[in-house]
Amino acid sequence: MEISFEVDQVIKDLMEGNKRFLKGESIQDSKLSLRKLKDFAQNGQVPKAIVLCCSDSRAPVEMVFDQDIGDLFVIRVAGNIIAPSLIGSVEFAVSAFGTSLILVMGHTQCGAIRATLDHIENSHAIPSENIHDIVSRIKPHIYPITQMHDINPDEKFSRCVEANIVASVDQLSHSSRLIEGMLSQRKIKIRGAVLNLSSGKVDFLDI
Repeated sequence: MEISFEVDQVIKDLMEGNKRFLKGESIQDSKLSLRKLKDFAQNGQVPKAIVLCCSDSRAPVEMVFDQDIGDLFVIRVAGNIIAPSLIGSVEFAVSAFGTSLILVMGHTQCGAIRATLDHIENSHAIPSENIHDIVSRIKPHIYPITQMHDINPDEKFSRCVEANIVASVDQLSHSSRLIEGMLSQRKIKIRGAVLNLSSGKVDFLDI
């Protein structure tokens, strides 16, 4: 199967699932999910997509895309940042399962973005070295936006969320020889998306 066609089909499936979520028309069945889990435990997993997303409890990936057990290989980290262990998780999934779509999904009202903005704009101290590591990975990508004085705070925050997603997609595309090789061979595609917490709608970015 042509990789572009396969990825387009998976994205279409995810978008249709998000539409069902917005309408409250989930097609998932808990009894069937349990049977699937038992089958996957015996025969292994074949996820249709890898999703690197934020840890925020308001952004449950399988639920917002109306997907079942085994459909998505989800990697969660505050601020959907890119770090060595997260790259390794993606490398593992593409190598082990042959999954062709990698989706980096951020969301509105992201706490990691807010913490970074507060650190930049209000000189707020960061309470721990580990949180500082997260903020320091986000800061370079959103700093130029914080210097714009002709946009309102809401627009600034929205742009920061998208800029951080775009940066994560770019970093993921260039931080691994394995991933770079698979991209050049057109075995995988990396996309970005934003979940709007107020509506539940997911918008795929044109990047």
